[in-house]
Amino acid sequence: MLQEAWKNKRDQVEAALKEELHAGDIADKTLAAAMEYSLMAGGKRLRPVLLMAAAEAVGGKGEAYLTSACAIEMIHTYSLIHDDLPAMDNDDYRRGKLTNHKVYGAGMATLAGDALLTLAFEVLLRQSGVSDAVKLTVLREVSEAAGAKGMVGGQAMDLGAQGQQLNIITLRRMHMGKTGALFRAAVRAGAILAGADAAELVSLTRYAESFGLAFQIT
Repeated sequence: MLQEAWKNKRDQVEAALKEELHAGDIADKTLAAAMEYSLMAGGKRLRPVLLMAAAEAVGGKGEAYLTSACAIEMIHTYSLIHDDLPAMDNDDYRRGKLTNHKVYGAGMATLAGDALLTLAFEVLLRQSGVSDAVKLTVLREVSEAAGAKGMVGGQAMDLGAQGQQLNIITLRRMHMGKTGALFRAAVRAGAILAGADAAELVSLTRYAESFGLAFQIT
């Protein structure tokens, strides 16, 4: 039952991602191809599905927030493209396929990641059915999670920790930034969009933080 529900949501995300990606006029064909290569490379779509599930947990309809769910996945994909670059992890394969920079070169891969990140914020602002105030609240949540306070900060800690033995407090902080922050933002965004009250938001935040840390450890 859970697997079927997950597949249904994942299929909705796949279709919506392609629609959002082709909604605008991307200036360069190679850039467009590089963006699509990584964005549509499959995967579990954990973060967008969790956003939808969080909305449903507080009485909303998950599919109503597919737009925001797509934005979260675009940010996740940008982070994977940049993580794989020669200056970062220098990986050759991702999800069984050549990494973006191996196909399009490091320069174009960098631009594809940049484009997906900035497109994500444009997409977030296209979310319908909620007030501008709610959209701005979600935008702030996601911005903080993606930036120096969250994902980028965690990656910077990871780079600086090469060859070092970290204590548990530092390691936890790195994991909560590098991986946990976007899980937290996805769950909180879904809850906020669906009108969660303060107690519901606290409970879902605690869940998301624990999930993100467990995911990184695993």
